[in-house]
Amino acid sequence: MTTNEIQKKIIDAINKSIDHSDVVLSMISEEDKVKLIEEIANSVLFTFDEYINEAPDENNLDEIPIAIDEEILWKGRPFLSLTESYIITSERIKIITGFISRKVENYELIRVQDIDYKQNIGERIIGLGDITIRGHDPSDPSIILRNITKPEDVYELLRKGWLLARKKHGLQFREYM
Repeated sequence: MTTNEIQKKIIDAINKSIDHSDVVLSMISEEDKVKLIEEIANSVLFTFDEYINEAPDENNLDEIPIAIDEEILWKGRPFLSLTESYIITSERIKIITGFISRKVENYELIRVQDIDYKQNIGERIIGLGDITIRGHDPSDPSIILRNITKPEDVYELLRKGWLLARKKHGLQFREYM
């Protein structure tokens, strides 16, 4: 279920609760009522996301081994996700999935060919987005880091790490015309 779908379900639940309560909102314009309900829904989403961050994590990112010569550039997870998390290091992207069992996928930065990020209107409003990475990884030529908070910042961090990894390993960009 996408973040927008979750937000719509919360908004519907708030509207139903208001309809079933004895609260009279006739003094509030319909536009202000919609704004209030959307703000409450966003607050519920962010409060739940904070709760997830504080809850004990089966995918505890501090326990994931990283090579000595690697530097961690960013750690995170999809908004509202309990089963997926990401680590971007100076050498690779690690995608950890699973709640009880664990699957760790590595995507080497030197294999990356292109990085993009996108946000739909709902995601822009709450500061989320997806980062798409395409490259020459034999197991999966394309991966998506879903529902990332501040995707432009993570995109820039990833891009800089990618360029430094290519430079470290002596790879250059060539364009053929």
